[in-house]
Amino acid sequence: MSHKADLDPQFYEMLEKLQALDFVLVELNLFLDTHPDDLASIQQYNQLAQERSQLANHFQQLYGPLMNFGHSFSKFPWEWSKVPWPWQV
Repeated sequence: MSHKADLDPQFYEMLEKLQALDFVLVELNLFLDTHPDDLASIQQYNQLAQERSQLANHFQQLYGPLMNFGHSFSKFPWEWSKVPWPWQV
């Protein structure tokens, strides 16, 4: 079941940006596991983590929660009944 026509292009742009940030953050996390004294990488990680947090908050205000089990808030009515869920696109 496709819900792509129901959502504006910004939904997909923001979700793609979140996925890109998540990828870079995982890679930086792995790098820092073996290079814990690399100040520039730590600063980059922290800056991107802050950017991701802000983007995720903005996304959730517009389109609903990204994660379940208490990691995201829901507006009224309960938003988890709305589709597509972020992992379905």
